[in-house]
Formats: sequence, C-alpha cells, structure tokens
Amino acid sequence: MVIKVFLASSSGSTAIKKKQQDVLGFLEALKVDYAPLDIACNEDNRMWMRENVPVEKKPTNGIPLPPQIFNEESYCGDYETFFDAKEDNAVYAFLGLPPPPGSKEAKEAYLLENGPVENGTIVNGTDDAEDEENLEAEEENIDDDTLAPVKEEEAQEEAEDEEAKGEDDQPVSEEEEELRQLEEEEAPEVRGGRRRSDRGSRAGRRG
Repeated sequence: MVIKVFLASSSGSTAIKKKQQDVLGFLEALKVDYAPLDIACNEDNRMWMRENVPVEKKPTNGIPLPPQIFNEESYCGDYETFFDAKEDNAVYAFLGLPPPPGSKEAKEAYLLENGPVENGTIVNGTDDAEDEENLEAEEENIDDDTLAPVKEEEAQEEAEDEEAKGEDDQPVSEEEEELRQLEEEEAPEVRGGRRRSDRGSRAGRRG
C-alpha cells in the first residue's frame, strides 16, 4: 500500500506550503513510505485528485486544495482531518495502516478493544493476572465439586472401620462372664464325681 500525498510545489499560499510541510515531515518522522504527487506541474495528478476526493469533502467551490492524502485509491482526508488524527494519536488509523507493535497508537488500540481506560488501567476488561486468578478459582471449585463425593465416601468408610474396631475392643458382657464362671464351676464337680466313683469301685473290689 502506497500513501499518496497530493501537493502543489509552486503554490503561492504560505498556509498551503506550511500544511504540506507539516504532513510530509510527520510522515517522515513516523517512517511511513509515501509518494508526493505534484498537481502544479502535472495535469493528470491534479485531475485525478479532484475526481477522487469525495463530494462531501470538497469545499463549496468544488475544487479541493492540497494537501490531499490517499491510501492507493482510498481517500484518507485533507490537512484538517490529518491534524485531528495526529492530535488523537490515530495517524495510522487515518492512513489505513496497521500501527507498528509497541507504538503508542498500537497500545491505545489494544486497550480500547479490551475496554475503556481510566488512569492507564482497563476498566471493563481483565488483564493476564486477573485471568489467571479467575482460572485458578474455577479450577479449585471444580476440584472441590469433583472430590466432594470421594471425600464423603472415605469418611463413611473410616466411620465403619472405627465402629468395627470398637466392637472388637468392647468388654465381655455380663451374661458371657456368668456363663464362663458356670463352666469353670461345673468342671471341678465333674472331675470330683469321677474321683468318688473311682474310689467306690475300688472299695467294692477290695471287699
């Protein structure tokens, strides 16, 4: 894309000369490639400029004055619109060119796309740090929701284990204790009865 600047090299108007110098000087400072097209010495350039300036942009007499700026065949504007774009740091947008990375206009364009700016910070948009915090919070919520049933099941299993362990460690009931004592008491009697019967049989044999 070539920026075309239509100007009059032999203009007798000091104001027009100053405007032309201002435009060309600023384009050179931005290192924007442009082609100066003289309408004073070239009739074709003058006719092309007059035919391609939009009707609504022409003065009341119908003859646009230089400098007039085009991007190839597309009309960009005259000195007044160029000056406004320069004041708004929007010259690249005015010229229909992408702003170079790292330029002030590129940064402002990025901020405007992400939200209005107050004191150099994004109001409606979010920066990378906020995005990371939001993502971490979402992941924590997802983990909590996913692990909740697992944690509940583990807690239930632990409670059952404790209950089973408690049953094993419980002391012997009173009934079991009494039954054990009865068995111990009956055992000597049985043994004693056997001894007495043995003695009786021995006595009978002797008699």
